[in-house]
Amino acid sequence: MSKAARKKSRRAKPDRSARTFDLGAYLRTETVGGLVLLAATAVALLLANSPAAELYRTVRDLELGPHLLHLNLTIGEWATDGLLAIFFFVAGLELKRELVIGELSNRRSALLPVIAALGGMVVPAVLAFAIGHGTPGAHAAWAIPVATDIAFALGVLSLTGSWMPTAARVFLLSLAVVDDLGAIIVIAVLFTDGLSALALLAAVALCAGYWFLQRKRITSPVLYVPLAVATWVAVHSSGIHATIAGVALGLLTRVRRDPHEPASPAMRLEHRLQPWSAGLVVPVFAFFAAGVPVDADALVAIGGDRVAIAVVVGLVVGKLIGIFGSSFLAVKLGVGAKPESVSWRDMAALAMLGGVGFTVSLLIAELSLTGDAAERAKAAVLIASAISSLLAATVLLRRGRKLRNGAAES
Repeated sequence: MSKAARKKSRRAKPDRSARTFDLGAYLRTETVGGLVLLAATAVALLLANSPAAELYRTVRDLELGPHLLHLNLTIGEWATDGLLAIFFFVAGLELKRELVIGELSNRRSALLPVIAALGGMVVPAVLAFAIGHGTPGAHAAWAIPVATDIAFALGVLSLTGSWMPTAARVFLLSLAVVDDLGAIIVIAVLFTDGLSALALLAAVALCAGYWFLQRKRITSPVLYVPLAVATWVAVHSSGIHATIAGVALGLLTRVRRDPHEPASPAMRLEHRLQPWSAGLVVPVFAFFAAGVPVDADALVAIGGDRVAIAVVVGLVVGKLIGIFGSSFLAVKLGVGAKPESVSWRDMAALAMLGGVGFTVSLLIAELSLTGDAAERAKAAVLIASAISSLLAATVLLRRGRKLRNGAAES
């Protein structure tokens, strides 16, 4: 090879890193995250309703890890308790950023998605409790429809409502983050078995150490990675659901950039972890959580299960009434401020997207119920999320078509 050819070959090498970076940027988009999540869900459903169903369940229920500190978990539990902590860490980073320097830094603007999230939790919970009252499992299953799936809801919005202003995305993101944080608190309160005060104190001390390192502007991953893992182990050992560790560390991360920094620690971590969260963490969780039987017999069973019906009504109807109704009241009473670029019709579509309760709702279904009841509740979550997605997509597509036609006529 000539000297000129060798130089040309060396100059061409950086293109590989550029392509790798583009892949990360590609995975950071909500559209791609939603599509990957949808694909993982579809594969899980196909496997769970195919001749390979037994193999799928065997892999999901395979136990791995040491017995020390109760870390002998199944692969499905590792996905739920371990991988999902990364997802909630990223969600915590996003919420902290919005609260400190983002759209939620203004009091009235910040209150609207918080009030909407509270309404979107209370109304579905009340409806679900009322419908399922008196049936086995209803005392805890009312919590299943309180959550909104961040990745899936934003993915549907990106696919069908790309014309909507940025303020609409920020509102939905803020609502979903607050919503999921509330759901995590519900998990911590309702589904904590045998609280260990010593492990909980260790978790608090480790979180304090994380905060101290952030305050001292220390950035070495050699310290943070073991500290984060130890915090997760302590929270898991305490009896509180381990995903709390991710939320706590995310909220303790510094979001304001120092003058000498190109980006804040929160922005750097979010940039690095978002592709992994969207492209691996959430899809793997969905793959092991969404594999439920949905044959004709199962659908008939869901139709006769009041808890499953309560989940569907809570997500589809309760979320719409709770989010839209509380937002409308907050704006009319002057407590919250609606983005000027977002109409009330658009707010209704966003409220419908709140009924996509996929990730955390599946998690609560696994924690609150057992056996066939859990499988029926998870199937109800999938059905309700599909209905909410289709309703919201229909409204968004029709609204976008009208706006485009109006712009063309003008």
